Amino acid sequence: MRMLADDPRTRFIGQSVCYDGAAIYESLDGVPMEKRVEMPVIEDFQLGYCIGLSLAGVVPICIFPRMDFMLLAANQLVNHLDKLPLFGWAPKVIIRARVGTKHPLDAGPQHTQNYRKEFDTMTCCVQVREVRTAMEVKAAYREALAGSRSYLIVENIQ
Repeated sequence: MRMLADDPRTRFIGQSVCYDGAAIYESLDGVPMEKRVEMPVIEDFQLGYCIGLSLAGVVPICIFPRMDFMLLAANQLVNHLDKLPLFGWAPKVIIRARVGTKHPLDAGPQHTQNYRKEFDTMTCCVQVREVRTAMEVKAAYREALAGSRSYLIVENIQ
């Protein structure tokens, strides 16, 4: 995340980005607080807000601590972010979603689902990547930052 934070265009938007409350908070260590925007539990709006920022030249890192709740943002992902390039717009949002762990503590069925395949099937312009190792994580975010399109990066590190 520090590599992304070094880019002056990036902002980190989501739940537990400014205040501890989910494991994802610690992964933002070293990201300046002035680059973070805390969101309430309002997933559909959050991704819509990030799409708007991207059209204004910001590269939002849109953070969903659990992939399960991206279902609430499916409208923005599938009908807007993914389709805008077909109309000549060039949004660039990097979506970060985590699959909850089942070991050593099972977070339960509402916090451990992986919808990578489903989102990959429903999208044509958003690049969907699943990463499982630290090396894959770095490579995926580096590729997403350097690229011109939007990415959904699913962190599935068990």
